[in-house]
Amino acid sequence: MTSGKVVPLGYLSDHETKVDLLNNEAIARTIVRLINETVDSAVTIGVHGDWGAGKSSVLEMVETAFPDGGDVLCLKFSGWQFQGFEDAKIALIEGVVNGLIEKRSLATKATDEVKRILKSVDLLKVAKKGGLLAVTAFTGIPVLGLEELFGSAVELIKNTVTDKDSREAVLKQLADLKKEKADETNSRSVPTEIKEFREAYKELIKKSGIKRLIVLIDDLDRCLPQTAIETLEAIRLFVLWDKTAFIVGADEGMIEVAVRDHFKNFPEIDVSPNARETTQNYTRSYLEKLLQVPFRIPALGETETGIYVTLLLLGRSLGEDSPEFAQLLALGRSALGRPWEGKGIDRDAIKAAVGGRFDDVVDAVNLADRVSPVLAAGTKGNPRQIKRFLNALTLRLAVAQERGFGDAIEQSHLAKIMLAEMFLPQSVFDHMATMAASSEDGICPEIATIEKIAAGKPEHPKHGEDGGTDVDSTNPVIDDWKTRPEVLRWAKVKPELGAVSLKPYLFVIKDRKNYLGAAAPLSPKLMALLDRLLGGDMSAKGAVADLKANNLGEAVQLFENVRRKALDVPNFDTRPPAMAGAAAIVEAHPSLQGRYVEILEAMPADRVGLWVASGHGFVTEAGPKARLGALTEKWKKATKNSLLRSALEPKKSAKGSGKHGNV
Repeated sequence: MTSGKVVPLGYLSDHETKVDLLNNEAIARTIVRLINETVDSAVTIGVHGDWGAGKSSVLEMVETAFPDGGDVLCLKFSGWQFQGFEDAKIALIEGVVNGLIEKRSLATKATDEVKRILKSVDLLKVAKKGGLLAVTAFTGIPVLGLEELFGSAVELIKNTVTDKDSREAVLKQLADLKKEKADETNSRSVPTEIKEFREAYKELIKKSGIKRLIVLIDDLDRCLPQTAIETLEAIRLFVLWDKTAFIVGADEGMIEVAVRDHFKNFPEIDVSPNARETTQNYTRSYLEKLLQVPFRIPALGETETGIYVTLLLLGRSLGEDSPEFAQLLALGRSALGRPWEGKGIDRDAIKAAVGGRFDDVVDAVNLADRVSPVLAAGTKGNPRQIKRFLNALTLRLAVAQERGFGDAIEQSHLAKIMLAEMFLPQSVFDHMATMAASSEDGICPEIATIEKIAAGKPEHPKHGEDGGTDVDSTNPVIDDWKTRPEVLRWAKVKPELGAVSLKPYLFVIKDRKNYLGAAAPLSPKLMALLDRLLGGDMSAKGAVADLKANNLGEAVQLFENVRRKALDVPNFDTRPPAMAGAAAIVEAHPSLQGRYVEILEAMPADRVGLWVASGHGFVTEAGPKARLGALTEKWKKATKNSLLRSALEPKKSAKGSGKHGNV
């Protein structure tokens, strides 16, 4: 947000789209070609990919390729459509039949065939229920079970029909109906009904005059295991039928989980190296047998992510229907045609395509360049997660503007902070945020250091360079961050944040976690540890081992409590007891050395006692150590205590060469 510009609320929809920004149209075209070339045989196709990879969009493109009224009929179902049904298998079968009848107006053109197929579906329901019938007696009471039906009807007749002859006649009719229905149920079986259903279905397909029936099933991996398996079982019923094609969009892993959940007697899979070639993966085999042709949507690489993000942001700025965006889309597809070359959409080409509107989109182009490398790694190239990040960034900027934060929030800074928040390890971002939140200037000094390292600059900058915010790269936090590729990748993102106060941005992102609020109460475990830290030198020293087991966030909580105790004393002539606790925390967590020096800096320089001249040997990092040296000089100038001045003077070595300060 710069210059008071209004942030446009260009929400990026997560619904399937016919505008292909991912070059997945190639997969859709291949599926269409396969369907057209196998028109005389049945085929089942799986469109696989992770959650949010673009499966629904591929199915949408396939559906678009077969418009209504042609000789290919496309029916689309969502797995969620059958989630509430008692039997998803029957629901899908009935949905396919009813869709075929409705789309081809067969209710009047093929009366006999329609009656036969609908009767077949009803009988399949009866057979599936194993003797439970959905019939209605002449009493008008619908009952599912035979026994319940006739028992209720008999009781009703006995209680309401007073004429003896009429009552006997009605009861005899009920008994005959019960025997007839029981005989019908016992004489029918599921295999029989399936055979009759198949014959009726073939006749209906022939009468419809279509060349191919395509059934698209989406969102199957979002369903409960039972619904997913029953839907797959219904598909299996159609597998060998001519002119029928099923295309299923689902994450293979989720379906395998459903298969394992349903078929609990499957043998355990031995995945040891010596058994991989001899042990059958039953769940995988089940899916492979059912879905004959698999298409997997690959994750986006860094180059593809950059192109995708650029097109998303430019489409939002220009409008997807604009002529300028049509040219950009062509540029993007050309670049996606050779992603291995690592080239995105050329900036000059973007300028040429948008003409005089480039000033309107330059922020979008810059943002795409900056965030794409981290988004590619952090989201593993998942389009849905990429959209979620961009939507979250836009909404946070808009809320910040509505709250009057104005120029305190820069889009590029917020984007980089959110990349850290969402895609770096939680411990890394917690350190950045807690250090910034607790410092007066809102700066986390380690950020400047890791940004220099990522940029290939010297790892050991001189103290005071670039505003004096750097820390020695031998800092254990930096030592850890240097080993993490994701942190180095993030640190390379522009702009640099090493000299930027993060406090305004921590306020913007506090919808997820409030780093700036009042300190959270300590847990019982930390309260017990705090008591030990405040119990004197021996007690605090004995707590070091337990302190090392705490994470940095817990150490910071303890340190802030110890800091308040250390500074809340009537005078500083003698060492505050809480300083032993502060020293123990820093010994366990050396990255807090700077905070230890902050306690000393907060004490009145002219009223400290002799104790400040020693006992700080654990302060070894360049930044905190230099600050402690500067503080020593301040104490020497401010104190009137000659003993303290003498103690603060650097001591000569035994040979008289070199000087070593006591601190």
